[in-house]
Amino acid sequence: MPAPDFLDTNVLVYAYDSSDSRKQRVAQDLVRRALAGDILVSTQVLAEFAATLLHKITPAARLEDVTAVLDAMVPIRVVQPDRDIVRRAVEMGTEYGGHFYDGMIVAAAERGGCGRIWSEDLNSGQQYFGIVVENPFG
Repeated sequence: MPAPDFLDTNVLVYAYDSSDSRKQRVAQDLVRRALAGDILVSTQVLAEFAATLLHKITPAARLEDVTAVLDAMVPIRVVQPDRDIVRRAVEMGTEYGGHFYDGMIVAAAERGGCGRIWSEDLNSGQQYFGIVVENPFG
C-alpha cells in the first residue's frame, strides 16, 4: 500500500474558495481523495481552515456553514498533535530553518507515514525528513 499524502491548510481553503475555479477544482479533487482515505490532515490544519473561513475571508463564512463543512470532513483521517509532534516541529526549524507551524505540518505528516505534503505555502520540491512537498497548483 503506498504512503498516504497530507493536505496543508491552503488546499482546503481553495476547495471552498470560488475566486479561482482552476485552483478550486484541483483542491476539490484532493479533498475527494482525502475523503476516500488516501490523504490525511492534522487537527492544526482543520483549526486553521475553520479560522480562515470565519475570520480571514470576506464575507466571513457563517458558523453553521463552517460546522457543516467540518462535519462533511469527518471521514478524513486526522493526525492528533502531541508533545513528540511539537518536539519534531522544533527540530524541523533547527534542521531546515522553517517556521514552527510549518514544522507542525511536517511533523504531523511524518507521524501519519505520509510521503508527500500538498501545499502552496511550503517550498515545492523540498524534502523535510524524507517527505516531499508538492504544489498542486504549480
